[in-house]
Amino acid sequence: MENLSETQFAYLLLTPALILLGVIAIYPLVSTFSMSLFADRLTGTARLGEFVGLQNYIDLFTGARNYALPSRFLPTFTTEFPFVTNVYSSALMVTLIFTVFSVLFETLIGFGQALILDQDFRGRRWVRVAIIIPWAVPIVIQGMIFFLMFQPNIGFLVGTQGDPALLNQLGLIGTTPLRDTADSLFLIIVADVWKTSAFMALLILAGMQSIDRSLYDVAKVAGASRWQQFKLITFPLILPTVLVAMLFRTIDAMRVYGIIETMAGCQTVPSLSCLVVTTFNTPLYGTSATVAFVTAAIIGVVVSVYIVNFASEGV
Repeated sequence: MENLSETQFAYLLLTPALILLGVIAIYPLVSTFSMSLFADRLTGTARLGEFVGLQNYIDLFTGARNYALPSRFLPTFTTEFPFVTNVYSSALMVTLIFTVFSVLFETLIGFGQALILDQDFRGRRWVRVAIIIPWAVPIVIQGMIFFLMFQPNIGFLVGTQGDPALLNQLGLIGTTPLRDTADSLFLIIVADVWKTSAFMALLILAGMQSIDRSLYDVAKVAGASRWQQFKLITFPLILPTVLVAMLFRTIDAMRVYGIIETMAGCQTVPSLSCLVVTTFNTPLYGTSATVAFVTAAIIGVVVSVYIVNFASEGV
């Protein structure tokens, strides 16, 4: 080891982590892709049918595999208006909508919470604990809480036809929101934002606490306003941390399943993970593996976009 260069010694230290990553991540991914190259076995005791190559992927993207899925993978366009479609008609669109809006609002709310918690005020520790509590609630418990809150005649946030609640009067949801895809998706996004904004706040707050406080003292002496301090000091220095936090949340949001299943069910709000679990339990292993690998590929593309942004920001 004494003859190794610093780079070689660094790779030597990383070898156990790389081996562990290969065992728990790369091997299952390769195995999933291998399963996706075989047809579903509808009869018999074998798990998979004959080798079909990329036919499962072709059927998935052309809609020929829709018969085996609880909901469509891609949206179906109308014949009169080829570019108009029901955005809630496919698992891919539902997953993308959930990811975009949940990550956006979690980042904004988490950023605001971090700005508040970064200030010195009495009771700051208790406020931090209060913010962390929703994040500590298990997903199943969280889903049941919101499920009961929006049950007709039970939940206080949804009324009936004769006695509509405020959210019904505003037109935000119907009287049976958890049976409607659009209403359920809206409520699931709200539930996810309520829980995970604390995660974003803690990560962003950690980045804010690492900023050299003398920079703000110099800015105050120079006559910079609070907005100028935020624009020229806080935001540029915290941006890499925000991007990393958004990366973590985007990967997690693309795999959403638990909150959907406990609140509205996969039949009402289909997601990519819902397609994987449902087809696997059917069991249609070839189709399930195909959707799972495509989901992993989409996540990989999203991660690549973040990595490109990291490089441009010098992260």
